[in-house]
Amino acid sequence: MFDDFETRAREGSELDARWRRTCLGGGRLSVEQSRLRLELEASREGEYSDAQIDDYGELPRHAFPWHPPLRMEIRACFSHAAATLASTAETPGRLRGTAGFGFWNYPFSLRGDVLMLPEAVWFFYASPPSNMALVPGVPGWGWKAQVVHALRPGFVAAVLPTALAALWGRLSGELRPAARWLQRLTGAQERLLEEVTLTDWHTYALEWLPTQARFFVDGNLLFTALAPPRRPLGFVAWVDNQYAIATPRGTLRFGTLATGRQWLDLDYVRIEPL
Repeated sequence: MFDDFETRAREGSELDARWRRTCLGGGRLSVEQSRLRLELEASREGEYSDAQIDDYGELPRHAFPWHPPLRMEIRACFSHAAATLASTAETPGRLRGTAGFGFWNYPFSLRGDVLMLPEAVWFFYASPPSNMALVPGVPGWGWKAQVVHALRPGFVAAVLPTALAALWGRLSGELRPAARWLQRLTGAQERLLEEVTLTDWHTYALEWLPTQARFFVDGNLLFTALAPPRRPLGFVAWVDNQYAIATPRGTLRFGTLATGRQWLDLDYVRIEPL
């Protein structure tokens, strides 16, 4: 699959028919100068806004279109720099909410089918107050190369130890055992991409293989995750105003943030078998 958004721009149409388009709240999609813009207008706290494309639509999860071995390559640029702990809705030049592109299993479906444990191989961004502390030593926010592989036999065995370790962490303040068990529970592996400036154009690539997932930026291998998901996943690219908190203390919370105008520009998307 290859889409550089040029043909549709010449023809004056919106997007290729392969893409399911989602625009909620202040979200909108537009094609200009052969680039797709996924954009949020100013969003309000308490109201969900999302600009998204995906290629799984109403398919059942077992029929999602992508599985290893494959290579995805995307040239992309964001409107704002990554947010920090000190960032607020009034802080200029900071991206708020979540955003990214890659493959997942759409675990939190809004269409009425069964909720699933999350599976993902993607480039993922979250701004504070998000704190998805899935890997010890890695902040729960920021721009990351990430693999999540919860849908596996080890999940069941890790549920009780994770709960007990979280309880002990609340009582004692010692969170390291709970952090290790939370990683085992989610099957998460990730690397913070601090050296990547979101507001610059970069070529992002991932090679999703049966035994490993390799993440590249501008041709440089930055992260390798072993034993990624192998079930079919769908492609998604999005920008929204959501945050999520999941910590070793057992805290689990979701919400939406006020944002200014912000966007993700895609120059092209290429997915091909290896």
